[in-house]
Amino acid sequence: MRHPWQMAPLGGAAQIARKISRQLPELRTARLLLRAPRINDFDAYSRIVTSDRGRYIGGPLTQEEAWLDFNQLTAGWLLRGAGLWTVERNDGGAPIGFVLLAHEFGDPEAELGFLFLPEGEGRGYAAEATRAARDVAFDLLGWQTVVSYIDPANSRAIRLAETLGAVSDDAARLMLPEIDSCLVYRHVQPKGEAS
Repeated sequence: MRHPWQMAPLGGAAQIARKISRQLPELRTARLLLRAPRINDFDAYSRIVTSDRGRYIGGPLTQEEAWLDFNQLTAGWLLRGAGLWTVERNDGGAPIGFVLLAHEFGDPEAELGFLFLPEGEGRGYAAEATRAARDVAFDLLGWQTVVSYIDPANSRAIRLAETLGAVSDDAARLMLPEIDSCLVYRHVQPKGEAS
């Protein structure tokens, strides 16, 4: 059951939401589309963060926490010029995951994050989508570095970060209030590729 605040807007509000969404960067890769989140994408987001998969991001979250997190990451586009993308296959269909460039409350640095549903795993989609988002951080936003905060038990996320060339940054890890609960993987723009 959807709550009233989870229903798609109507009328003028829907037009404004569509207009804002069209202003956000849309990324296409060989197999994927990374697009602005829509209110109906919350169902997929919630499936990730309220399930056992949520344990890697401090959860599982409650529905209320998931809704607030989804809103915060989406609002990042308006407030900070970076935020959450919904990932779907180029051939359309339901979302398979999410990637983000965000500077969340309490984090010392901007983050490159990734959350995928089971149907989005095992095909290289996460690497493809996350690489595209990382390139936006470097090429469009002009960032020189971005980090991925990863739960030490999340071996798949560690493998993905390393596949993308990120390296564990123990000095950055020591700056976190919850030192034992998180690894920091640093992505650095390769020299000579600055925009």
